[in-house]
Amino acid sequence: MAALAFAFAVSGYAAEPAQTEPSRISKPTPTVALNPTAYFKWFQYRGQDAAFEQAAPPGTYRNPVLAGFYPDPSVTRVGDTFYLVNSTFTFFPGIPVFASRDLVHWRQIGNVIDRPRELDFDGKDVSRGIFAPTIRHHNGLFYVITTAVDSGGNQLYVARNPAGPWSDPIPLAGLEGGIDPSLFFDEDGKAYVLNNGLPQGGSKYEGHRAIWIQQLDLGARKLVGPRKMLINGGVNLAKKPIWIEGPHVYKHDGWYLLMCAEGGTSTQHSEVVLRARSPWGPFKPFKGNPILTQRDLPPDRLNPITNAGHADLVEGPDGTWWAVFLASRPYDGVHYNTGRETFLLPVTWHDGWPIILPAGKPIPYVVTAPKFGDANSNASGGPTNASGAPASATYTPTTGNFTLYDDFKSPVLNQQWLYVRTPETNWADLTQRPGWLSIHALRAGLDSLQNMSFLARRQQHLSYDASTEIEAPASPGNVSVGLAAFQNQDYWYFLGLRRVSAERVQVFLEKRAGKQTETIATTDMTGDLIELRISARARDYSFYFNAGATGWKPLKEHADGSILSTDVAGGFVGAMVGPYARAD
Repeated sequence: MAALAFAFAVSGYAAEPAQTEPSRISKPTPTVALNPTAYFKWFQYRGQDAAFEQAAPPGTYRNPVLAGFYPDPSVTRVGDTFYLVNSTFTFFPGIPVFASRDLVHWRQIGNVIDRPRELDFDGKDVSRGIFAPTIRHHNGLFYVITTAVDSGGNQLYVARNPAGPWSDPIPLAGLEGGIDPSLFFDEDGKAYVLNNGLPQGGSKYEGHRAIWIQQLDLGARKLVGPRKMLINGGVNLAKKPIWIEGPHVYKHDGWYLLMCAEGGTSTQHSEVVLRARSPWGPFKPFKGNPILTQRDLPPDRLNPITNAGHADLVEGPDGTWWAVFLASRPYDGVHYNTGRETFLLPVTWHDGWPIILPAGKPIPYVVTAPKFGDANSNASGGPTNASGAPASATYTPTTGNFTLYDDFKSPVLNQQWLYVRTPETNWADLTQRPGWLSIHALRAGLDSLQNMSFLARRQQHLSYDASTEIEAPASPGNVSVGLAAFQNQDYWYFLGLRRVSAERVQVFLEKRAGKQTETIATTDMTGDLIELRISARARDYSFYFNAGATGWKPLKEHADGSILSTDVAGGFVGAMVGPYARAD
């Protein structure tokens, strides 16, 4: 079996020409040749959200700027280029790195974690692993600091080029039990680490946490000196605030601003700010807190955006300030399958305090664009697509309605494909049979806590169609192959097919919603090339097949897609969809 080069260069999608960069990462062990193999001819994803039907007018941009499961954004600027990272939990490769000239149009340039077994996620729920990375730049080096929950703790990564390669993880002793570390480089050259941790004396109630600071020795790459608690509980301990986290410090007009998320990651999420004359405090809260939330708005508003918080600020080259933050687009009030997404808003200043969004204001879907970079040139009225991005063959849209098609003609996987946990074997193969995705099926099922032979892409729309063409298995009983719609190991759908005899193929739909898997629909047919399609319309999921170009036929319509929502399935990730094969 030809070994797949585990490079995640952008390639294969019709919206972007193939670019096959040399692999900089190690290869997993070759898959055992006896594994049954499934063959996929193509994959197509088409987003169709009503909120995105109208193109963003010239001079504006579309929120979210990164649609789908892109939570906990952190951003920094070097010269005229911005760099952004997100949490990836147990998905691999981990921590995508994006670049942009305008904060609006983002291109993924690499991943911080791109070497198999660099971190071990085996046995972990999909919502463990990488939490809340922060990216910063100092003296020619890029730094990313993050928490690998249950997988090594708080860690630092360093690179000269944000596209990589990044260093192996550098453990930071002394932050055990804490999450969401952040870096601050002061004007005197000193570096500090802030993080969420237990308060002095321990928690007094569920969700009672604190924000701490300690100096970082950059040369030794370790924490030094005393630790100090900056915030106990939140901006008002008397109200028993919960889950103060995601701290960032900025220097502005002589003040040290400490900005944090507060209220948990659901509908009570918010962003608060405090300030002091020293990074050690004492920090006093802004009387106008929170500076960002959606918790006080009516839940029945049109096209609501909820869960807003976990922000990071950055100054543009023209002196304007901007905030990236997470939020969600729910349906039926509380369900959201697209996870927590990355949004962008301008920051206004009042008496030295930053305001992301005034109280009572809904987050807008369409916003006036920055006056710098690509957004400014696009604002002159040039051709755009539905996302408001330049109508360029080299731009892969990250928001708005779009169709992306992967013909698997490149020898390396498209950058947007992810693995659930790190692969031990190179089971996804684009070289054995050129023009096809060959999946050498593993026995681990979707309900496993190990890596399974499932290629996942983010669900980026409330309404979407995902389809593929599959060569029917040659032998009965050894492999099931198809499309999976996956939230975590206990909540998923598998639209699959298997050969049951020399002449007959069975199409089936499996559902797992809790701890039991059931087959909820089957049909038998003939054919060697079979197309499968998942059609999602908010909570309404339907499953179709097309054998021998006879037209789409329903296998199961109007199934409950809310089982793929975060509020039902739990955790912190969004739903994924993609090709899957299972050795039976």
